[in-house]
Amino acid sequence: MKKIILTAAILLSCLTVQIASAQISLSINIGSQPDWGPTGYDHADYYYMPDIDSYYDINAHQYVYLNNNVWVHTVSLPPRYANYDVYHGYKVVVNQPTPWIHNDVIRQKYASYKGRRDQTIIRDSKDVKYRNHWTGNNNNRGQGRRVVVHKTKVVHRDNHDNHDDHHDNRGEGHRN
Repeated sequence: MKKIILTAAILLSCLTVQIASAQISLSINIGSQPDWGPTGYDHADYYYMPDIDSYYDINAHQYVYLNNNVWVHTVSLPPRYANYDVYHGYKVVVNQPTPWIHNDVIRQKYASYKGRRDQTIIRDSKDVKYRNHWTGNNNNRGQGRRVVVHKTKVVHRDNHDNHDDHHDNRGEGHRN
């Protein structure tokens, strides 16, 4: 009788034990990062820019900066930062919600990065994962897009006597 009860208990415990399943959550947002963002990060929520003590919200495509003791979210930096170059200023990846709430801690932690210009950015990277970074990505609001300028050579022809385009009236041949 003890064997039957013990066997039933083991069988019942085996049925009620839940199998633990590991769930891996991987979030990659390389395509939404601006081309002036630093390389080496598959995911980034915010960039902290120590030179101007401001943030860039990657997912919202907005800058976050302090204005009259209020953190402002806008698509462009204010005029007081007109001389700041996002392509050459150092950016620190910060993956925590609303990092500006702890700005004093972040400012102090990354003070040594102020003025540095030695960071490789996505635009200048040769890494395969950044190839065609901006192709077909309409979520970037035009930031960092490359403009291709096609130069056209204009040839002026003087056809006073209605001769064909390849010869002038002196028989000198094709003119450029």
